[in-house]
Amino acid sequence: MLELENVSVIFNKGTSLEKVALENVSVKVNDGDFITMLGSNGAGKSTLFNVITGALKVDHGKILMDGDDITATKEHVRARYIGRLFQNPEHGTAPHLTVEENLALAYSTKKYGKFSFAVHKQDREFFQEKLRQLDMGLEDRLKTPIGLLSGGQRQAVALMMAVLNPPKILLLDEHTAALDPKSAQKILEITNELIHKEQMTALMITHNIQDALENGNRLFILNEGHLIQDMDQKEKSRLKPADILNYYAV
Repeated sequence: MLELENVSVIFNKGTSLEKVALENVSVKVNDGDFITMLGSNGAGKSTLFNVITGALKVDHGKILMDGDDITATKEHVRARYIGRLFQNPEHGTAPHLTVEENLALAYSTKKYGKFSFAVHKQDREFFQEKLRQLDMGLEDRLKTPIGLLSGGQRQAVALMMAVLNPPKILLLDEHTAALDPKSAQKILEITNELIHKEQMTALMITHNIQDALENGNRLFILNEGHLIQDMDQKEKSRLKPADILNYYAV
């Protein structure tokens, strides 16, 4: 379980540009939760992810993982049990390395805590098996430089890189936003399949209200650094896209 206790983040503290990015956010993320997250630009969504991964330090509050205080734990240490996928398919992959080398790099980092893109026979067979689940023919393109793939294919590989060793928490940071509608729908379907198959805990930021309502078992809505709504599946199922506009401006 992930817990945030009264977490606050202040940018440019003590200056004329001071901005409260998160203010006294407290929430519990249960094992197996798939939480979708909405909020206008600047609401604090990505800041919340950065706090969870350790990319940002909190100014106040605590972060707990399975009861252990990880508030001061370094980002590279948390990366062993927190996976993150970004909006841009190019982020988090090395374009000049092959598909299998990118997978090997992610696999070794998560499993052994060190960088290596050496690919052994058993690793190659494992990668092929995993890529076959995507049903995109990528298991036959292990030797292709990942920079030559389409945006959707590359994001599918990046998603697989994030879950090769299933993380305790998977953070999806608008991971379909830069894709064409068909590719975005395919990646979202794959995301759901992997989350449910591996019984992962996941949080997904999106600006697509329909996607937020149709996916996951909880919904967070952030506004100006505050978590203003935390809805369960039953509450979420009653909502229509127009209802969301009562909480924030898209």
